[in-house]
Amino acid sequence: MSEKMKEGVRLPSREDGLPKRFYKKVSVAETTGGWAVQLDGRGIKTPMKNALAAPTRVLAELMAAEWSAQGEKIDPFIMPVTRLAHGAIDSAPSNRPAIIAEVLKYAGTDLMRHRGEDAELVKRQKAVWDPYLDWAEAALGAKLPAVEGIMPAETAPQALDALKAKTESYDHWQLTALAQATALTTSAVLGFALVEGQASAEEIFTASRVDEDFQIENWGEDAEAEARAARLKAECLAIGAMLEAL
Repeated sequence: MSEKMKEGVRLPSREDGLPKRFYKKVSVAETTGGWAVQLDGRGIKTPMKNALAAPTRVLAELMAAEWSAQGEKIDPFIMPVTRLAHGAIDSAPSNRPAIIAEVLKYAGTDLMRHRGEDAELVKRQKAVWDPYLDWAEAALGAKLPAVEGIMPAETAPQALDALKAKTESYDHWQLTALAQATALTTSAVLGFALVEGQASAEEIFTASRVDEDFQIENWGEDAEAEARAARLKAECLAIGAMLEAL
């Protein structure tokens, strides 16, 4: 048996498909399209071939830091701010109605509105989530009452109109942040709270984890779930960082 056969066949990994780093210096420069990230003095293109540029220097510097931190290969998975920028530049301008509709779909299934059956869990949900629902009614004009169970909750047309109006007022970058935060937390209320600066990204993520944290306390957590939670938290913090940098 050959040494190669003894070693076995190596299956390709995700890293194998990543492009090699081809640049040495990362910089930020002001252009007609905003603050652009440059590699060895040349601008970067998004997947849709648009210039990778941000409306503020601080945001461009956040992206530049991600490009600088790359090793031998370029891994988009560990570049959350750059990926958010791709969404704001490539997707949001041409897909605003669809993105807004997707956010509004969460109104009836919003995490904040659905309560469990365990008395202790419900107590925690009420303590953490009710202030956000109260804020949504006061600040956004959207009354979203809590319900028992997992079936979609009825949402008044006035509430949907208020949420739609607020969403339509956002620019492409804010809309991208809202959509990503909503999907990540499964809560449009938490998404709006993050964009509006009602709470920090850390607080938003913690609020979205009430159910999971309760289950972990009772049943423990496996390594896969822990790793997933860490990834989601990193994504949430990146959204918060982007919003602060705008």
